[in-house]
Amino acid sequence: MTKVKICGLRRPEDIRIVNLCKPDYAGFIIHFPQSYRSLTVSQVERLTSMLDPGIQSVGVFVDEDPQLIIDLLKRDILDLAQLHGRESEDRIRHIQKESGKQVIKAFEIHTMSDIEQACMSPADYILLDKGKGSGQTFDWSLIRKVDRPFFLAGGLQPDNIDQAIQMLHPFAVDISSGVETQKYKDYDKIETIMKKIRKENL
Repeated sequence: MTKVKICGLRRPEDIRIVNLCKPDYAGFIIHFPQSYRSLTVSQVERLTSMLDPGIQSVGVFVDEDPQLIIDLLKRDILDLAQLHGRESEDRIRHIQKESGKQVIKAFEIHTMSDIEQACMSPADYILLDKGKGSGQTFDWSLIRKVDRPFFLAGGLQPDNIDQAIQMLHPFAVDISSGVETQKYKDYDKIETIMKKIRKENL
């Protein structure tokens, strides 16, 4: 049963869309100004307070102060942390221990050695991507060696989601730009991709 994460939510309108479409996870990019989807902590607090309680909130961070991450998790502003920087294994364990919450660690996949490194991570889940929100797919054949639950990201959209699930059987798919139109979340695209995933899960 493949789960769904819609990432890069940034407006109340986005929350209304996911509350209607009901993915398993909603992702919020925090303190990463290189992305137009970046939010402040106060913005995230407001948006997650509007989120359907059946949808888990995920904070996406790049080399963030671990204490901030732990604080947001302990205050239940976020349900999980997703780390996209150079966070060490010790830092991952520290966040897990201090917050009591799960951690997703993202890895850029280019070669088999990247897969091997990802599989050894102490994170609860690994996320496999071509780059930080590149919106491009990578060589999926490398994933056949993955023997632990993983989130699949990078270039996923309504046109290729069926193939991704049938070929790779990911624990979850992580979708952002693939359900946007002119950089805004698109209800029709999210609804379409959710229907396709639910059909694959039957």
